[in-house]
Amino acid sequence: MKASQFFISTLKEAPADAEVVSHKLMLRTGMIKKLGAGIYTLMPMGLRVVQKVERIVREEMNRAGAVELSMPVVQPAELWMETGRFEKMGSELLRIKDRHGNDFVVQPTSEEVITDIARQEIRSYKQLPKNFYQIQTKFRDERRPRFGLMRGREFIMKDAYSFDRDQASAKASYQVMAQAYRRIFDRFGLTYRAVAADSGAIGGDLSEEFQVIAATGEDAIVYCPSSAYAANLEKAEALAPAGPRAAPSLPMVQTLTPGKSTCAEVAELLGVPLQITVKSLVLATDTLNDKSEVVNTQVWLLLLRGDHDMNEVKVGKLPGLAAFRFASVPEIEDHFGCKPGYLGPINLLKPVKLVVDREVAVLHDWICGANAPDFHLTGVNWGRDLPEPDLVADLRNVVTGDASPDGRGVLVIERGIEVGHVFYLGTKYSAAMKATFLDQNGKPQLLEMGCYGIGITRLPAAAIEQNHDERGIIWPDSLAPFTVVICPINAERSPEVKAASDTLYAELLAADIDVMLDDRNERPGAMFADWELIGVPHRVTVGDRALKQGLVEYQHRRDAAATALPLADIASLLIAKLKSQAD
Repeated sequence: MKASQFFISTLKEAPADAEVVSHKLMLRTGMIKKLGAGIYTLMPMGLRVVQKVERIVREEMNRAGAVELSMPVVQPAELWMETGRFEKMGSELLRIKDRHGNDFVVQPTSEEVITDIARQEIRSYKQLPKNFYQIQTKFRDERRPRFGLMRGREFIMKDAYSFDRDQASAKASYQVMAQAYRRIFDRFGLTYRAVAADSGAIGGDLSEEFQVIAATGEDAIVYCPSSAYAANLEKAEALAPAGPRAAPSLPMVQTLTPGKSTCAEVAELLGVPLQITVKSLVLATDTLNDKSEVVNTQVWLLLLRGDHDMNEVKVGKLPGLAAFRFASVPEIEDHFGCKPGYLGPINLLKPVKLVVDREVAVLHDWICGANAPDFHLTGVNWGRDLPEPDLVADLRNVVTGDASPDGRGVLVIERGIEVGHVFYLGTKYSAAMKATFLDQNGKPQLLEMGCYGIGITRLPAAAIEQNHDERGIIWPDSLAPFTVVICPINAERSPEVKAASDTLYAELLAADIDVMLDDRNERPGAMFADWELIGVPHRVTVGDRALKQGLVEYQHRRDAAATALPLADIASLLIAKLKSQAD
């Protein structure tokens, strides 16, 4: 491609509403253009990157045996009503009506449609396994779209869905996809981790997220440097402390703590470690009748160490707490006789269900609220001062330095951006939609399913968050809009520079190298600034002075300075370099 034939539109400054690095740089490089809140046009430069993402994904999905199709963006609402997601997905699901008043949705994902296809087309176990995928536009009506393509409302996603005859074969299909994803992300040339994850609203019980490591990432990734263990913060297990609980050594005393309502304030006032304080979190669960009216409310008290934070996903998986909410102040006062800030498990007005974290269960001589304003209890002990809890469980987020669940070291936490997710769904959707096949005995069985997604338009933004400097983007070769840029200096005044640049351009094109020849006759400084901003990995500068010595200048985007190389060798050197990196 020649620059004069392409569309290049760079900005010196990003718009004021651009927050994160990727948003700023994608706007400055002219890769995207905002149309509305969370809705962007992919401009020619940005579309080239997205197409390279799609090509790698498509090649590896096909290699893994998946079959491509394309499902409608607008889908009949009755399919979503079958699974209950028409209401359950809430305001993120864009609902529309046609001229006849029929309900439709703009797809955020396609489990319902693909399951409808499967229940019509897959009749026998002989047709299994099957894996269908698409690369298609999605829409989720985010309440607060932000960060450009990182959290937009309209986006492109690769979603795939596997169908199998039983759980064992479904899990085998899952593993095929998990390995395909590793090949995909290896080819992207990004630093990433595959982490065990919670399945969330989509469902299922086997799940991995693919996270691109970046300091600006929204997700916390937990891993062990000494082993292969990795999980997201929601999923990572906090192991139970080793050893028995120590015997009490202090009496329980009601201690004055005026105005000190947090564990940190109490620890500082009393001159004790924060680790022996215990925080009280009050939850509630409601029982509803067939009219969705509350007929009974159960109040729960959760106890965590003062230096730990509650993990809502873990708590929501405990028996009876799937639909928990935080208790209201009136509910708290009704059970504890005190406002939040001085709550504890002793001297309650009404009984509650007590659930304690594993760490709290082995504490002795601990400190908690006294259920009286400005007072805490010190020297509290299980068995002596209060009965053993109703339930002991892992309630907390892990922290750096915790023991790894696989016993091979300690945990470290870093930030990541989720760009891919694989789920084993089981029969969640096939049961709801009655998608069955006939097994070898002629009996109907529910299809076992998996689903697998990659954020196609999110991935370039994540790559930029990981790969940039003060001058702009630094693309991996596999994702760059152009792999090589040739920069002729004053070609309009030097036939030799123009001829050498044209010859090199033709050689690289013939070798199937994605090359840009900048024939705009820009000043060298402006030309270099544009391509450093855009982030093309390899730059060759052809100038009259060096050319007289038979040389050109080569510089990788990460290099601090250019290197003089023979003009006669530069094409073969680049071709060999790019081939070795691709291999």
